[in-house]
Amino acid sequence: MTVIRLTRMGRKKRPFYRIAVTDSRKRRDGGWIELIGYYNPMTKELQVDNERVDYWVGVGAQLSDRVKKITGR
Repeated sequence: MTVIRLTRMGRKKRPFYRIAVTDSRKRRDGGWIELIGYYNPMTKELQVDNERVDYWVGVGAQLSDRVKKITGR
């Protein structure tokens, strides 16, 4: 199953997350199909390509709980 979830980037104690479309069986920071945005919890900055999110949800991808919460979907 395809899932839209966060992949962690950044340094120790300075997290930065990319919003990625990936296979649910892969590791959190494993391979991804497409990057569709990013989230910086330190500055509360969020940038998401809503057209791509709508496309992936339309073809059956599930949003993770955290992505649902930060995007308000």
